[in-house]
Amino acid sequence: MDTFSFEGIGTKWQIDIYSPLSSNKWGYLQTVIQKRVDLFERTYSRFRPDSYVNLTLSQLGTYTLPSDAQPLFSLYQKLYKVTEGAFTPFIGQVLIDAGYDAAYSLIEGILHYPPLLNDVIDFYYPKVTIKKEEIFDFGACGKGYLIDLLSDIIREHGGTSFCVDGGGDMRYESSEPLRVGLENPNNLEQAIGVATITQASFCASAGSRRKWGGFHHIIDPHTLSSPLNVIATWTIAKNTITADALATSLFLVLSKKLLPHFSFEYLILFADNTFDKSLAFPAELFLK
Repeated sequence: MDTFSFEGIGTKWQIDIYSPLSSNKWGYLQTVIQKRVDLFERTYSRFRPDSYVNLTLSQLGTYTLPSDAQPLFSLYQKLYKVTEGAFTPFIGQVLIDAGYDAAYSLIEGILHYPPLLNDVIDFYYPKVTIKKEEIFDFGACGKGYLIDLLSDIIREHGGTSFCVDGGGDMRYESSEPLRVGLENPNNLEQAIGVATITQASFCASAGSRRKWGGFHHIIDPHTLSSPLNVIATWTIAKNTITADALATSLFLVLSKKLLPHFSFEYLILFADNTFDKSLAFPAELFLK
């Protein structure tokens, strides 16, 4: 097995290739992966002042989007409609005002409701028209999308069995089942269960990882507060961008709003230690 670990977009990554590659192919693949991560960050990160979203999409006008932008913009459009605006690319300024800024100041300020999607952009890929200056934030599923992009690169370079793990969110492709611990957000040394996955994307979200004052990294744009009833979510889907987006969305809306529009399995842990689980979520739980 070949293993590659690195830091990127603010998290730790590990890539395991189970199918053998030559040393030349493996070395070249690592270089390609690191360049792709850097390009993604330079394009979509709101934390980089020189990123495409900060330099270009922050200004009024009509622009041709990058070639990889369609899945990201299309999913945000769809989930914005499905969640009635709870899942929005314009949560960035709210997060900044709450203290989750580029410097991670964690100093709470005055929060304002984000604008409506149609008041800011008209999106007809590959064109987007910016009608109002606003900060884009793709953090709710950007990492998941990057996992999918890196998985595509691995396949293109001959990898047929692998795991791309970005901070615990992953794309796993192997006929051998993988057991993944479900971290207890109230005690990071414990697990509340174990999920078993094959040929799937797996994502998790918890308010305990990035928490300050009365906030964590997910803020409901309708209430300008972080949801406290839900404390952790886990999702399994056919691709990681979807699993990542739905893990966030389950903090904001009920699962029944999402199920008619997406094919996925889920587990939700609530603050009172009860849970909601789809019937086919493949996990053994230690909770009563």
